[in-house]
Amino acid sequence: MPAKKNYHHGDLRQSLINEATRMIAESGVEKLSMRGLAEGVGVSRTAAYHHFKDKNELLCAIAEQGFSQWYDKMGSRLKEVPDDLESWFRGFSHAYIDFAQNHAEQYDLMFGRPIWKNGQPTETLRDISFEAFQCYADFVKKCLPEDHFNQEQDALRVAQVSWSSLHGLSRLLNDGVYLDKAAINSMCDVAARLLVQNMR
Repeated sequence: MPAKKNYHHGDLRQSLINEATRMIAESGVEKLSMRGLAEGVGVSRTAAYHHFKDKNELLCAIAEQGFSQWYDKMGSRLKEVPDDLESWFRGFSHAYIDFAQNHAEQYDLMFGRPIWKNGQPTETLRDISFEAFQCYADFVKKCLPEDHFNQEQDALRVAQVSWSSLHGLSRLLNDGVYLDKAAINSMCDVAARLLVQNMR
């Protein structure tokens, strides 16, 4: 076992999250254990449990970090309504799927069964996941014409359907159902065109 290391309180928490993320990407969620994580970081199990009461809380922290990284990558795209909305949605779709592919195991935690169905999402995870979607929904609302019928509900439904479409494409790619990234990109283009047509 590696020699125990000395960490500043905040540094250790982040080191545990980083190492757990690496271990999940390498071996999957099922093989991650608090004991193995502590050994990987070079601290006692007691030190690890001081930051995370159990594996579920650790997984939630990894998912939270994923949403923060998602916003760092995507948030700037949600500031102002572009002149060419279809091109914007194409770019957003490609960027979304690239993020999901490049952070596949983390993405599964952000939206998947280990936390949301089998585990128990923490309040902080619920909050940050809601904020990420709400940011997107608010952007969609700004894109709708001012005289659009029932704008509030339509914006929510358009946001839900378009986000769900991107999530579905991401899962099909990550799960190996679709192996041709070019086909996924083409589907993103079609989805963007249909979405913008529906919003006019």
